[in-house]
Amino acid sequence: MDGTLIVGVDGSGAALRALDWAADEAVRGGFPLRIVHASGWEWYEGHEPSFGINRDVVRAQADRVLADAAARARDRTGSAVITGEVLDEDPAAALIRESRRAAGVIVGSRGRGRLTGLLLGSVSLAVAAHAPCPVTVVRGGEQSLRGGFGRVVVGVDEAAGAGAAVGFAVRAARWRGAELLAVHAWRRPAPEAAAGPSTPGAAGPHQEGRHQEGRHEQELDAALHAAVRAHGAVDVRREAVEGQARAALLDASATADLLVVGARRRTGHTGLQLGRVNHAVLHHAACPVAVVPRA
Repeated sequence: MDGTLIVGVDGSGAALRALDWAADEAVRGGFPLRIVHASGWEWYEGHEPSFGINRDVVRAQADRVLADAAARARDRTGSAVITGEVLDEDPAAALIRESRRAAGVIVGSRGRGRLTGLLLGSVSLAVAAHAPCPVTVVRGGEQSLRGGFGRVVVGVDEAAGAGAAVGFAVRAARWRGAELLAVHAWRRPAPEAAAGPSTPGAAGPHQEGRHQEGRHEQELDAALHAAVRAHGAVDVRREAVEGQARAALLDASATADLLVVGARRRTGHTGLQLGRVNHAVLHHAACPVAVVPRA
């Protein structure tokens, strides 16, 4: 890892928002920024290739996309180290390869081809699922994109595996001077699963629910304490919510500048287990979403 942020651009409005977000993040974290434009992007996003393609024209267009993006980033940052390259290859493959030496990859949520509504299922989703470094999909409204809420949210599923995501969220909150909200969703066992022979003095359903909530709050505190100790003090608030994790995180994203989630590595396979919760937030969150691989 060389500490560089990689941002993919294709000339679309969504890519420009991702570029602006990446430029701001480079300044906040003191990262060099590398801008990548894969010239195969159009065909990947749904344009039908033509045997009459003029490669010189395609290359000139790609060079303009990159030059415009670099100029925009330099104007926005003023001081960050910015480099760029046009790569004549599949965009997902290019960004995944670039990610192997990066501190993070940033992509937009949509592209400019005919299949713009499916981009998250193609380039962005492929990069989020296969990059070995954190990947941020930039989505959401203007208030979250400009950091107007002053809050970073991290989803914590279990304390034992949450260290990488929580650490990333702590750093992001510290760079922004923002509050960190840690959300842990839990579900109490179904009545039939918890049922058993009743004994005098046994806890009732309400007492058992409070006991479970307290235990989950303790696990959440343990994950947060370790990350704050390792990455610096931030203002932390925690919520142990009974219910679906998808709903809890999507609700929290409505007033967040960034939502951070973790992803497990698939045993024996290349890539991560994004799961239903991560798919839901990548497609529907109201703010940028960072997917952080577990260590």
